[in-house]
Amino acid sequence: MAGLDADRVKAAAARAGFSRCGIARAEPLDPGPLDRVLAGGLEADMVWLRTQRDERLDPARLLPGVRSVVALALSYHAGEPAAPPPGAAAVARYARGRDYHTVVKRKLAALLADLREADPGLGAYASCDIAPVMEKAWAERAGVGWVGKNGCLITPEHGSWVVLATLLLDRELAPDAPHPDRCGTCEACLPACPTGAIPAPGVVDARRCISFWTIERRGPIPDELAGRLGGWAFGCDDCQTVCPWNRGVPAEADLELVPRPGQLALWLDELLALDAEGYRRRFHGTSLARARHDGLVRNALLLAGTSGDRRYLPAIRAHLESPLGDAVRAAARWALERLGEARDP
Repeated sequence: MAGLDADRVKAAAARAGFSRCGIARAEPLDPGPLDRVLAGGLEADMVWLRTQRDERLDPARLLPGVRSVVALALSYHAGEPAAPPPGAAAVARYARGRDYHTVVKRKLAALLADLREADPGLGAYASCDIAPVMEKAWAERAGVGWVGKNGCLITPEHGSWVVLATLLLDRELAPDAPHPDRCGTCEACLPACPTGAIPAPGVVDARRCISFWTIERRGPIPDELAGRLGGWAFGCDDCQTVCPWNRGVPAEADLELVPRPGQLALWLDELLALDAEGYRRRFHGTSLARARHDGLVRNALLLAGTSGDRRYLPAIRAHLESPLGDAVRAAARWALERLGEARDP
């Protein structure tokens, strides 16, 4: 174990390119916040939150002998973006560059290799988003930031424009103090949500969250939400945009997460005409692929239906018999009705 301590870990994290690093003692997390989500059904269709509950709460189930949790954050803020032009739909800021999973996993591998030079026998478990690790809870406990009233991890330097990762280690490292809550009395994020998905401070109901419906949802979007996407084709940043901690944040995005011209916004005409080859060519290697081909087309149909622009009618009609599935066909029927064209019985 000689040669590995908290300072060595943090220096290695900086060399790997992470924006923030903190360390927490590996102990079971308070089950209350997760259990309240599950008890209320607020996880919607994200069944993995329920089936992997125990692993999320106890890091020892993922790495026997774990002693420390290294919490990491990477900035993707590249400056304030312009509003999408007419005919285009908005994309969540984190998804405007390369897929952050690929970027962060590469950095995690570099970090772990660096640490094992000092400690060849080091046991570790690396995670970025898709593993059963409560990354926001660990980042707060490790002093990286605090979980805001909108459910996002907020850092004092980069606001909430960060993606997170963790590294579980079977080594005892000096822990950082947990970060205090700095939201104070501010609740700007609650009324900013266009669908009311933040009914109380710190409570996010995925059943009403635009990010859930446009990215994770596999299937039709209910009528009561279909017309309330607020111009978003993938994700939603509304509750973050109004946060005071996100004002004046330096543009220090990782170079691979800097927005690509074709991902700043998505043209509805292009999405409505998107075929399988075009989808692979355009979205492979980006976070936008998470919504899949059918999800992006479904979202575009709903936005076309709320646009009031009847020039989309031919493209919408073309999806009434779409091979992409029921969700796309249902979205086409809904869009036609919204544009004033009766659908076939």
